[in-house]
Amino acid sequence: MSIDFIIRLIGAVVFCIFGVQWGTELGQLANASSTTSPLSVEEYAFTIGLGGILVGLILTPYFTTFPIRVLKKKLIHLSTQKLFSTLFGMVAGLIIAALLSIPLSMLPAPFGMILPFAGVVLLVYLGIVLFTSRENDIFSMLRSITSSSSSSPPESGSFDRRKALLDTSVIIDGRINDIAQTGFLSGKLIIPRFVLAELQFIADSADSLKRQRGRRGLEVLTSMQKDTRIPIQITDVDVEGATEVDDKLIILARQMHCPIVTNDYNLNRIAELQGVMVLNINELANAIKTILLPGEDLKVKIIQEGKEANQGVGYLDDGTMVVVENGNHYLNQTINVTVTKVLQTAAGRMVFAKPD
Repeated sequence: MSIDFIIRLIGAVVFCIFGVQWGTELGQLANASSTTSPLSVEEYAFTIGLGGILVGLILTPYFTTFPIRVLKKKLIHLSTQKLFSTLFGMVAGLIIAALLSIPLSMLPAPFGMILPFAGVVLLVYLGIVLFTSRENDIFSMLRSITSSSSSSPPESGSFDRRKALLDTSVIIDGRINDIAQTGFLSGKLIIPRFVLAELQFIADSADSLKRQRGRRGLEVLTSMQKDTRIPIQITDVDVEGATEVDDKLIILARQMHCPIVTNDYNLNRIAELQGVMVLNINELANAIKTILLPGEDLKVKIIQEGKEANQGVGYLDDGTMVVVENGNHYLNQTINVTVTKVLQTAAGRMVFAKPD
């Protein structure tokens, strides 16, 4: 038995009682004023009571359960920060209105009756508007107060590694899914709603390449959400006063004292300049590549010619480029080579070798 059906039954009973009372009074009035009334008092009570049952069955949910459901849907989409800001603003408005209602009630009628009620409505509205419009500043101030009162205040280099913000580029890249599955990122991965909006904008782009990259990012997110080993949290917290997604991420990371996971070089540099910790996927990939020393032997498949004469180029399993001297004679062949030199560049590690 659903709650709607129970509410309809209660409404039908209540409206039936009111209908019977109203019908009785109306029947008595009609029979008293006219001796030729077509209906008796009991018939009036029965007819209007029956109408009350119908009205209760039909209209009761519209002013009981339906408004509650609409309010619940509205509250679900509100962020926790905005919800608490609204509550604080309402409480502050009620406190000020209660203090002002005492002198206002002493005014002569009708002002002493109207102004206290009008003051409550006006001050509660102003309190909610003020607190919600400045919610980020208020919560930032509260965080700074709590941080300064703690025994070990957070410095520019101290961040909570139990959570990390994900950038749009690292979601599209897709390697974050594999890294999270290995357990190296043990904390919660937080994805702001504005990052999802940018990802959806890329997925709906007219450019086929951008559209493909955006859809890949959405598929990566879907795969990560299905994996119970990866804690994913999508937050509705927004940053006012900033329009670019990178700026919002940096401000949010500073407020939450957590690092940003990205592979965007520009975001990496700007975040570091502002004292925000960055976990760069590209730096991680370069760090875990195989360390080779001159004189070591390895196998590599020559897939193309190099820039210089007689050079051949192949790649290791981790993506490291291997430039083989006189390797153009072994195109599409897997050969044994000896490492002669290892060069570290901004793009990664390059290995120079010669056929064994």
